[in-house]
Amino acid sequence: MTIENLNPHSPFPIGGAAFPHPHLLGISGLKNWEIAYIIDQAEHWVKLNRSGASKHDDRLRGLTIINAFFENSTRTLLSFEIAGKRLGADVVNMHAAQSSVKKGETLIDTAVTLNAMRADAIVIRHGSSGAVQLIADKVDCPVINAGDGTHEHPTQALLDALTIKRRKGPIDEQIVTICGDILHSRVARSNIFCLLNMGAQIRVAAPATLIPHGLEQLGVEVFTDFDAAIKGADVVMMLRLQNERMNGDFIPSPREYAFLYGLNEQRIKLAKDDVLIMHPGPINRGVEITSSLADHVTQSAIKEQVEMGVAVRMACLDILTRKARKVEGWA
Repeated sequence: MTIENLNPHSPFPIGGAAFPHPHLLGISGLKNWEIAYIIDQAEHWVKLNRSGASKHDDRLRGLTIINAFFENSTRTLLSFEIAGKRLGADVVNMHAAQSSVKKGETLIDTAVTLNAMRADAIVIRHGSSGAVQLIADKVDCPVINAGDGTHEHPTQALLDALTIKRRKGPIDEQIVTICGDILHSRVARSNIFCLLNMGAQIRVAAPATLIPHGLEQLGVEVFTDFDAAIKGADVVMMLRLQNERMNGDFIPSPREYAFLYGLNEQRIKLAKDDVLIMHPGPINRGVEITSSLADHVTQSAIKEQVEMGVAVRMACLDILTRKARKVEGWA
């Protein structure tokens, strides 16, 4: 099974012109068709992953992928690891707690060390905005941003877009309400860039203390009243309160936050009848969303988001290593 065989009549530019970037560091700056190309390619990996016992493709055989996670995330790390292994690559996971970072090694020295090991792709997750760009500037192989500080989390936005497209149809026909800790959320930031680029109408809802200054200038509608923001929405995306990034009191109390900004059975009735509920996880049940909605059989797409994550990361690893693999049209 190959991508080329599955999609012989691609509407996208040929070869490397379809995605000319050496790295995937963020959604900002990508063209509409570059985003659409990754999502289109991921569709094929969904088919492979659902094909039964054989979920394997050897196109990355002989390549080494290093997942360097300076910040914990079980879900994202496993997703990238499974994606790399299903493509046949040798996958090495590096956790900050087990690395020389704990001994005082600088980020640049870590990047130089990773580069000397001749990895073929490096996936970086880091607690500081811009850290992934710093590493990408120092290495010779593709770098994928698995989340950096409050900057971006591009593969999360791509998997969210793929989930919406599969469940709701064309993204430019959707009203998407994003509610939660917008200020500290790289997921919100990447999703805003991605979904606006693809033509969706975006509303964000949060307490005034958790809304970045000047957010309206990006082209989103900003609400401090969640009930007003959710009316008529096609998609409701809930975000976690990122207490680990908060210095100070941003909300009066979790209980009051849940009352004003939590998604519950009464509030979801304000959205469209076929509304899709999303959450990037991990979930604070009873704070940003009730368990009955998080686990709703038809309305919740939270499990599907996890599944789409593997497909999107397979697509990204495949696309970004094509030049090194001298795939026709990409070398």
